[in-house]
Order: sequence, then C-alpha cells, then structure tokens
Amino acid sequence: MSTKGVSGRAFDFPILKRVFSFAAPYKKIFRYCLILTILIAGLSAFRPKLIQITIDKYVAAGDEVMLMYMTMFMIALLLVQSVFQYYYAYETNRLGLLVVKSLRERLFKHLVRFRLSYFDKTPVGISVTRLISDMETVADIFSDGLLLIIGDMLQLVAIMLVMFYTDWQLTLIALSTIPLLFVATRIFQKNIKTTFQDVRTRVAELNNFVQEHLTGVKITQIFNREKEEMKKFEKINALHRDANIQSVWYYSIFFPVVEILSAISIGLIVWWGTHGVMKDSVSFGDLVAFIMYINLLFRPIRELADKFNTLQMGMVSSERIFKLMDQKEEEPVSENIVKTEITKGEIIFENVWFAYQEEEWILKNVSFHVKPGMTLALVGATGAGKSTIINLLNRFYEIKKGRILIDGTDIRDYPLEHLRKNVAVVLQDVFLFSDTIYNNISLYDDSKTLQEVEEAARGVEADRFIDQLPGRYQFNVQERGSVLSLGQRQLISFIRAYVHKPKILVLDEATSSIDAESEVLITRATRAITRNRTSIVIAHRLATVQNAGEIIVLDHGEVKERGSHQQLLAQNGLYRNLYEIQFKGMEVEE
Repeated sequence: MSTKGVSGRAFDFPILKRVFSFAAPYKKIFRYCLILTILIAGLSAFRPKLIQITIDKYVAAGDEVMLMYMTMFMIALLLVQSVFQYYYAYETNRLGLLVVKSLRERLFKHLVRFRLSYFDKTPVGISVTRLISDMETVADIFSDGLLLIIGDMLQLVAIMLVMFYTDWQLTLIALSTIPLLFVATRIFQKNIKTTFQDVRTRVAELNNFVQEHLTGVKITQIFNREKEEMKKFEKINALHRDANIQSVWYYSIFFPVVEILSAISIGLIVWWGTHGVMKDSVSFGDLVAFIMYINLLFRPIRELADKFNTLQMGMVSSERIFKLMDQKEEEPVSENIVKTEITKGEIIFENVWFAYQEEEWILKNVSFHVKPGMTLALVGATGAGKSTIINLLNRFYEIKKGRILIDGTDIRDYPLEHLRKNVAVVLQDVFLFSDTIYNNISLYDDSKTLQEVEEAARGVEADRFIDQLPGRYQFNVQERGSVLSLGQRQLISFIRAYVHKPKILVLDEATSSIDAESEVLITRATRAITRNRTSIVIAHRLATVQNAGEIIVLDHGEVKERGSHQQLLAQNGLYRNLYEIQFKGMEVEE
C-alpha cells in the first residue's frame, strides 16, 4: 500500500490531538503520569548537585558523619526515584493499552459497517494490519513516546538551569558540541522518517500475503505451487527485512556519533575544569558534578531522537488508522427512515439499473414482482446478474436507477438493521466461525434458545447428523467448518436462516456444490423453509427451479423470459436451451 499522503511528522499536532482525544476518559491516569514525569525529571537533575555539595562541603572537610548522612539521603532519593519510575512505566503502558482498546473497538465497529465494495477492492491483510500492528505502534506514543519526550525535555531544562547556576563558563564548554548533536539528530530524523513509512508498508504487504495464502493453502497444495509461492514470500519478506535493516543502519550511525560528541564534551570539561581546580576558580565537586551532568545531558538527547522516532512511527500508524476511520464507506442511511414493519414480504423491482463501475451495467432495466409467500427462481448463465439482485435486495450495494420495494416501501427507507433482519440469505459458499454449532446458528443472539435451534434443525432434517456429533450442538466445527462436509455446512446455514424467522428468504446457488445424497436433504430443507414465505432462489439444479411459482431468465443483466417451468420449456428460448444443456435427465420425482 502506498505511503503517499502520510506525512509521518513527529509532532503532527492535529493527529496527536486526535490520538489524545481517545485518552480523555482516562485523564486522571494521564495527569498522574505527567506529575510522575515532572518529579522524575527534577530528581534526576538534583542528584549531581547533591554529590557536588557532599564533595565540596563534607569530603573536603573530612566530616564523616555528614558524609554518611548525605550518602544515606542519596540512597533514599534513588529508591524514591526507582519507585516513581516503576509506577510511571506501569501507568503509561496501561494508558496506552486503554487508548488502543478504545481506538481498536471504534475502528472495528467502523470497518464492519463498510459496504462490500470496500472489501472487494481492499486486501483483508491491509485492514488486519491497521487493527493489529498499527494499533500496537499507537500504544507506544503513550508508553515510549510523548510523555517520555516531555520528561526528557524537562530534565534537560532542569539540568541546564542547575549547570548555569553552578558555573556558566563550564556550562558553555559542556554545551559547545550540542549544535553538532542537533544537526546530527535532524539528519537522522529526516532519513529515518522515510524508512519507518517503508517498514509499515512492508508489514502490511507481509500480513496481506500471509493471510491470503494461509486461507488459500489448499489451492496451493492442490496445484503443487508451494515452491513458487515460497519464492513470492521470500521476496516480500526480504523487502521487509531490508526496510528494517535500513532503519538499523541509521541507528548504528547515529548512536556512535552521540557517544563521540559526549566524549568530546567530557574531555573539554576535564581540560577546562582541571585548570579551574588548579587556579581555585572551580571546585573539585563542580568538576565531578559537571561530568555527571554531561552524561545526564547527552543520555536524554540521544534517547530523545529514539523517542521522536517512536513518536514518528506512532504518527505514521495513527495517520493510516485515521485515514481508514475517515473513509466514507459506511452503508448509507436514508433521510426518510420509516418504522413500518415488514409483514408480508412482497418484493417489487421497478426498472432497476446497477453497475459496479460507472456505466458498465450489470443489471439493465430489471423489473419483476414477487407476491407474498411466492417463490421466484432466477436462472441464467454465469455473469447474468443473478447474485447482484440479491446484493441489491440486502443493500450491500446501492442501485443506480430505479426502485426496489418491500411491502410497498422503498428499501432505502427501512432501517438497515430491520431490512436485513427480515431478509435471510443462504449462500453457496457457507461461512462458519470456529465455534460451536449452536453459536454458528444463533450468531450469539441470546434470544435464540437451544430449544428453538433444535426445533429449526428438526424442521430441515439436520438433527440426524447433528445428534451423531460429539457434544451435539456444542460441537466445535473448527475454522470455516472444516470438519463438516459441504452438505452439512449448507444444512447449518439453512437452520441459521430458519431460526431467525425472516419474512423473505434468498437461496443463492445453495445446491450447486454438493453430492446427490445431500441434495435430496437440502431439497427437502428448501421446501420446509420456503413454505408460506416469500423466497428468491438462484439455482442451476432443476430440483429447486422447476417448483418455483415463477422463473425469470436473465441474460447479460436483462430479463429475457419469465413464466413457469412448463411455460418456459414451451417457448423454446433461452430457458429451453439451458434445460437441454444442464437439466435434461436430472428431473426429480415428486
């Protein structure tokens, strides 16, 4: 995925402000962390001053009693600082995790409401990266980013104030290499920004490849493509490695530069300070304290660059997350929402036109009427527009022209949740979650009791195979229902539709991929769940088509023929041709 448009600025204030808006519910924790930051910075700057006082006043005077007291006081001070640092580390990490939890929930809620067109054009791995690894980087803004930067900057200010107060000349000598350090830091930040953006891009590509190929591993094995796919993986993995090595290379250059500049500063302090000690213009305590100050000064400056980069990574990830969060892919809401209940299930398509891409029409002026309780069958060659009709009925996509009415009301005027609650779809490719049969049927709806599920299973004659499974309805079907046959998975999808008692039922190629024995069971199940219920059936098999109240033949998105099975056969048109090619000799005895 391109990094174009991602600024990655360390202090992108609009992005930071937005990230911290998610910390608003936890402002007490944030204030607590800020107080600890200030205390730790003050204690760090105070320690060398204590050593300077101890050397100049008590060591020089040979006062062993006060030396012991000062030593004990400094030990106590270190213990207090350690306690502060423990709570600081714990609370900042907790704050980051709390914010990420809220942000991840918001993004997931946003994603699951996206139209199917988004998922058609966006690899799943990209969205997974935004939800998982990018979120972890955002957490680092709190645990290793902004608060630590504030603490380090406060420490720098405190140290320099004490240094100037103690000896301004020694301070200027100590700070003489700082301009060079800032130049080196700026060059480092500028180069590492691009590298970090590249790293995040490579992570997304890697996640997408792994997710896609683990899901489709069966195809890889069937066609013996393991070596070829491994080569692709090695190439993507190498790009990910190279991006990380590039960032490591910048670090390996930057940190030695900091150490060299720090050593130069200490050398200058020792040279100037030793002359001062000899002339009695500088005390020995001051010299020792300033050497400590140099270490304290350069450590946060060096770590500031590292923390700026952590913050920068967080900004890159945050900008990607917010870019996704700001996408207007949600299913549209009508301004004329009505509260009318769907009671009859009457369906009317009025001159419906639809295209996935502009002017490339999939449906052209499609009109039909499905009366309450009637079964309509849709047939036609692949790509004729059958499944598109189902997608439009559920408002997975929006029509371009025309209207779709249910019980006389435009479907855009129904609350989306109410519409989909009353239109159940049984797909050809059944998706089952890695969970129990009961949860896959009820979909975690507590109002669907086990008794209702069992009754629905008996209604479609699926109870016979379920009763033979270990644990029956508590049997875990594993990922995508892999331990069940195609026919068994299809029957579970029938129960799922049946138990939710929809007013309209849609069967999309529900019997196209199963064996003859399973087809008999599913044919019976189809009759059971379509009885006295408005139904639309898309099928290639005659067993489900010939019993429909009306059959519509689609060709290139247009309605070419309509009528009953016998009427269409008598017309000697497209349906008759389909019958002779696909259905002849497959009639099912009633």
